[in-house]
Amino acid sequence: MTGITLLVLELGGKRLELLKEAVPKVARVAALYESTNPSSVLEVKEILPTAARALGLTILPWGTRAADEFERVFATQSKERPDGLYVSPGALMNSNQNRIVTFAAKSRLPSMYGRREYVDNGGLMYYGADLAESYRRVAYYVDRILKGAKPADLPVEQPTKFEFMINLKTAKQIGLRIPPNVLARADRVIR
Repeated sequence: MTGITLLVLELGGKRLELLKEAVPKVARVAALYESTNPSSVLEVKEILPTAARALGLTILPWGTRAADEFERVFATQSKERPDGLYVSPGALMNSNQNRIVTFAAKSRLPSMYGRREYVDNGGLMYYGADLAESYRRVAYYVDRILKGAKPADLPVEQPTKFEFMINLKTAKQIGLRIPPNVLARADRVIR
């Protein structure tokens, strides 16, 4: 087995840390995830709570199984009044990204996402592997294999370059001021 890993689950703690730095008052974070996706369940039920405890945060799991459940989840869970929103990456979340971003904006929830497209479409923040760099590494692997290298002899690589994005338009819309030290760390800022 060979290839590139993007460390999607492993970066959950760092995403929470950046959310807390950007919004110091955050204490209760709703974690929206696909309850039928084992990776998402692992992230929200085991990985995030460990990181959250170290940051003084409480995770509120918001599980959904299908697209037609989003409005019910949003309506029911809004009553919990979270201070932030964490969206676990996954096919169901990605295919419903516009409604998630719209919900976060309407609810004035500072949000952290595991895919950069959310921020391009109005979400607040993204942190993850630099996908352009990762795709270049995939091309390197394909080249090596086409030149005769055995896939089993090539190691699985972890990313070495990460990307932090902030959408200041969204921050302004929800009445949030991002601290200058957090803004200075962003690789890309949408103004």
